[in-house]
Amino acid sequence: MTPHPARAVVIGASAGGVQALLALLPSLPADFALPILVVLHVPADRSNVLAPLFASKCALTVKEAEDKEPVEPGVVYFAPSDYHLLVEADGALALSSDELVNYSRPSIDVLFESAADAYGAGLVGMVLTGANEDGAAGLKAVAAAGGLTFVEDPATAHARPMPEAALRACPVAQVMSLARILEVLKGLGQA
Repeated sequence: MTPHPARAVVIGASAGGVQALLALLPSLPADFALPILVVLHVPADRSNVLAPLFASKCALTVKEAEDKEPVEPGVVYFAPSDYHLLVEADGALALSSDELVNYSRPSIDVLFESAADAYGAGLVGMVLTGANEDGAAGLKAVAAAGGLTFVEDPATAHARPMPEAALRACPVAQVMSLARILEVLKGLGQA
């Protein structure tokens, strides 16, 4: 089997997502070769402490995404609270304050769908724990573009509704524990 030509990873999570991401991101090596774009549902009225929290625990560079910023390998980008995060055709990031999608801004679907357009078969999409259906349509778009799709096992997720919805929308997605997802990520990101 030939390795997947991964160019970027998108991850979406909601309820229980901080804990799930803490099981993944701090374990990635400093030479991880792919950009990782993350949407974690954060209330709009709260300052986003995700980037500083993860930056203190990760070997990778971790930052809050900025509008028109070029995507760099080996960097983890968190969507800012109350902004959709998109990937433009030229690979730059874009922030949008458009309407809520699935009751959320940032929306996982918005990121995944724009990243699928930008990266096509080079995209790896992962839906983790969460209590709504955001991410389901986006993961389906990743699969339709030829990308790899993974879903945290609903049986072990903190909140089952988001992974279950993702599997209904994208039945080709591989279901894995967080430990197995980490192994796959490490393999995809080897320089």
